[in-house]
Order: sequence, then structure tokens, then C-alpha cells
Amino acid sequence: MSTDRKVISVKFNQDQSCFSCCMESGVRIYNVDPLVEKTHYDIDMVGSVSQCEMLFRTNLIAIVSGGIRPKFADNVLLLYDDLIKKFIMEITFSSSIRAVRLRRDKLVVALLNQIHVFSFPTPTQRLFTLETRENYRGLCEVSPLASAEKQILVFPGHKLGSVQLVDLSCTEIGISSAPVWIAAHKSELGCLALNQQGTRVATASNKGTLIRVWDTTSKQQLVELRRGSDPATVYCINFSRDSDFLCCSSDKGTVHIFAIKNTNLNRRMTIPSGGILGKYGESQWALANFTVPPECACICAFGPNSSVIAICLDGTFHKYVFTSDGICNREAFDVYLDVCDDDENWQ
Repeated sequence: MSTDRKVISVKFNQDQSCFSCCMESGVRIYNVDPLVEKTHYDIDMVGSVSQCEMLFRTNLIAIVSGGIRPKFADNVLLLYDDLIKKFIMEITFSSSIRAVRLRRDKLVVALLNQIHVFSFPTPTQRLFTLETRENYRGLCEVSPLASAEKQILVFPGHKLGSVQLVDLSCTEIGISSAPVWIAAHKSELGCLALNQQGTRVATASNKGTLIRVWDTTSKQQLVELRRGSDPATVYCINFSRDSDFLCCSSDKGTVHIFAIKNTNLNRRMTIPSGGILGKYGESQWALANFTVPPECACICAFGPNSSVIAICLDGTFHKYVFTSDGICNREAFDVYLDVCDDDENWQ
């Protein structure tokens, strides 16, 4: 793949209806269903970009430079307004930006050891800063829905394998709510996900064999799901809109689909539980799965009508449809880098 077509990262917007593609040659934004390029920003405008966070389907886009031809430093957050075609805000931090998350009323930025929370978009004012353990992956998620009862922010807690939860609706400038923790895993966290409503958080450790789903109110574990028996790097976890299902992708090249409402749909070992296998024999395995190229990272999310979309860094787009009895069939395959701009208004 030529340098200009090299993809650095891909990310869905908050409702998974679009995804951004950060490249050495700029940024492209695509609609998911149907797959259409909606807009792009070339290297002369934005340089090489490592991170892009959309705000649903609005005109506001947050970007962080990276790659081999960056236009800005990687500790600078830039906000671009697609309506007026210019940068409208620039915030400089003390160290490299690891992650950016947007709500319609909040801006969250993760650094290696800190999470900064801002009011957004006007006025953009720092509300408070939270100290974290070293967070190389920039693990940080915020519930996107303004209508949800809770505005939940989750990120790695100070204790190994723990998740800290903060209710952003109970905070004032300079004061955050009392910290709440979930002891999720015994090893370092590898991936985090929140459902749309902020009522469920899914966690995987850097071992990547198990995914645990927790209730954000009671802090109780609801279900434990087995991705596999071999260690893996989990790239992405996502809930379905109704939180009935969960999907995940890893460096094994398999996208797994689990049922989390009716867990009886998940597969289990046919041998008796307990005995020599212990809890392993009681594990819940994926209801369905499909494969993507294992040599490149990918993200996954649920589409309409029981479909799961996988977007890979090699430029490929995969859409599979699954049934409650575990049948999974490919419905679409495309190379999104070859899909051209349709020049229509995409808001």
C-alpha cells in the first residue's frame, strides 16, 4: 500500500452510522450504510492525522496530528467546522493526546496520566482533570446520549485491572463526583466499551481471553464471555443499540458476536462443566463469528437488521448478517479506500 493510502486509524461516530479514516494523506469520512465517502480533508489542509473524533453527523470534527507528515504537534487538539471549512479551536496539552471523546455537551481528552473534561461546544471550558494510571492505549469512553439518565465516563482506575466510573452529570467546575471503581480484571485493561445509555460497561484485559459486562449502577458483573483460549489483543468492543448483543474484534482476525440479554443463545462446551476444566468448561462462547484479515487491526459495530460491520486498516469493509441460532453470512464486501466522494451534503 502506498504511503498516501496508508490508514493510521479508523473510528466509528457515536451512533456507528459513520466512520472516520485517519491517513498519512489526511482524513476521509464515510457513511456506513450505504458505504459512501461523505467528505475528505487532504494533506495540505490537515497533514497526516492519527486520531479523528466525529460528533454524531454534525459539522464538528476533532483531530490530532500524527504519522509521517503532521501539520501540528501531537499534544494539540484541533476542532474543525465543516460548515465554514476552517479550524475554530485549538487546545494545547502538556503531553501527547492518547484519545478524544465528544458528547454534544462535553469534550473529554485522555493523556498518558490524566483525563481532562471540558464543557462543549460553547463555552469550551475545562471543568476538571482526573489523574489516572499510565494509559498508553488511551482507554476512555463516555456515554453519548444526551437523553440518558447518566453521563458516564469510564477509564482505567489506579489499581491494576480496575475501571473508574464518573457520572459527569453530578460534577461542577473543579469538583468531580466521588470515584467509583470496578475491579474488572487481574491484569492491565486492554479494551473498554460503554452502551449508548451508559448503563453497561464491557471490559477486556490485555490477555484478551475474556470479556466481562458490568452494570454501571450496581457495579455487579452481569456476564462473562470467552473470546478464546489464546491471549489476544482486543481492538474493539461494541454494544448493539438495544444492548442485547455485543461484538468484539482482535488480532486473531475473528469478529465475535455474543448475546448479552438472552445468554442462552451463546454457545457452550458440550462436555459437563466443572471437573478438570473448572470454570473454563462453563464458559459462554460466541453465538456467531466471522473472519477478517488477521494481519491488520479492525473495528466492529452493529448495523441495521442484525448485521455487524468490520472496518479494517487495510482498507476493507465487511458486513455480515447473523441469526439467533448462530448462522453468519457475508452480505457485503468492499474496499472503502476505492469508494469516491459523493459530493452531497452529509449532515
